[in-house]
Amino acid sequence: MGATPVPLIKPRVEINPSPKRRRFGKTFGTIDPRTGEETARIAEGDKEDVDLAVKAARDAFDHGPWPRLPGSARRRIMMKYADLIEENKEELAALDTIDAGKLFSWGKAVDIPVVAEMLRYYAGAADKIHGETLKMSRELQGYTLREPVGIVGHIIPWNFPSSMFFMKVAPALAAGCTMIVKPAEQTPLSALRYAHLAKLAGIPDGVINVITGFGPTAGAAIASHMDIDKISFTGSTEVGRLVMVAAAKSNLKAVSLELGGKSPVIIFDDADVDKAADLALLGIMYNKGEVCVAGSRVFVQEGIYDEIVKKLEEKAKTWAVGDPFNPTVRHGPQVDKTQFERILSYIEHGKREGATLLTGGKPCGQKGYYIEPTIFTDVKDNMVIAKEEIFGPVMSLMKFKTVEEAIERANATRYGLAAGIVTNDLNLANTVSRSIRAGVIWINCYFAFDMDCPYGGFKMSGFGRDLGVDALDKYLQVKSVVTPIYNSPWL
Repeated sequence: MGATPVPLIKPRVEINPSPKRRRFGKTFGTIDPRTGEETARIAEGDKEDVDLAVKAARDAFDHGPWPRLPGSARRRIMMKYADLIEENKEELAALDTIDAGKLFSWGKAVDIPVVAEMLRYYAGAADKIHGETLKMSRELQGYTLREPVGIVGHIIPWNFPSSMFFMKVAPALAAGCTMIVKPAEQTPLSALRYAHLAKLAGIPDGVINVITGFGPTAGAAIASHMDIDKISFTGSTEVGRLVMVAAAKSNLKAVSLELGGKSPVIIFDDADVDKAADLALLGIMYNKGEVCVAGSRVFVQEGIYDEIVKKLEEKAKTWAVGDPFNPTVRHGPQVDKTQFERILSYIEHGKREGATLLTGGKPCGQKGYYIEPTIFTDVKDNMVIAKEEIFGPVMSLMKFKTVEEAIERANATRYGLAAGIVTNDLNLANTVSRSIRAGVIWINCYFAFDMDCPYGGFKMSGFGRDLGVDALDKYLQVKSVVTPIYNSPWL
């Protein structure tokens, strides 16, 4: 599979039910995508479990210390939480590798340290949440308070179990909210460990409540619960629509959605061919294509199109696929059998519709859910592989002539999450970046996330922002307080 596989690690994982649990209920298996074998049995939460968690979160919000602590006290506890995560980074990275097929070396060196820093970033904001003094137009004194929104339901995806957990939990903690967190059923292990570490850090009971279970049961119960004040969801556009409908039909709770993408990467004639090919390959193959901002549509200007095709073919053949515990591997297995089969079905669609298969297109390995890096050329904008989110290592390569054509075709999608521009012309980069309808534009880079840079979508890629100070706004609400300055007959 491009690299000599190391012996598969046989994890010994056992999730025991709490002795305080009211009953021994249903469980489900979590599957190691490297082998397709079960690694653990996990409690299957349902509506009754969600009700209990919401009751605990409501009590913690209405009567507990967390929303009432000075911001500096929340900061200290969040800092301790971050330290505990760093101390356990190898275990946490291994859990995400076992559950999601993520690269262990990357998780240990990048993903887990970054989520610790994310906690520290928002811990630093916890004591800087202030309202404003208002200059009123009448004989009134006015000021605003920024208060926690209440109980938040976080529903997180399987592709970045740790990062997405803290993109949502960290700013909500800083704001003083309590919360219910439902990890994806494919990747529950690290979320359960984070809940345990939160308790060790001193976060009070009822503040973070993790419910493991399935979307149609536990997820639906969270979205429709009358006592949850806010929903933050990351996942597919189709499920995001269901979440929004459920929220509207219940108590009209606030909703923020980060949904699907079909992001364009536009490579202009003046680009360095070697660097452009590296960016394009990274943009779709990173995390085996299971990224909502994956650069799955690559538009190349006609002057360098043939050179880019040749470079991509060469580089794709060196992209090592195999056991994600092997440090020489760049690409592990897809998260589960369902996703594996879905990606292969899209590859067959591309072949049937007349796209040319340049590289890959097949499963690899004797077991597990591995797929070769796949590149199609001669792709038309109306083909299924160019329109629908595949969420796998499948690139659609297309040729364009003019800047105007590139902009029009890049925008010809229902999504608007991200885009990449590769050019040495600053004026061109600025023009195109202002013309693409997407929430983040990367110029001569890709996946250039930063703690301080807000991230979210346009169009059917959702609304609301994660990361940056902007993310705090999702978990705060503004209250105005007004008093008369003196007894005016007009008041």
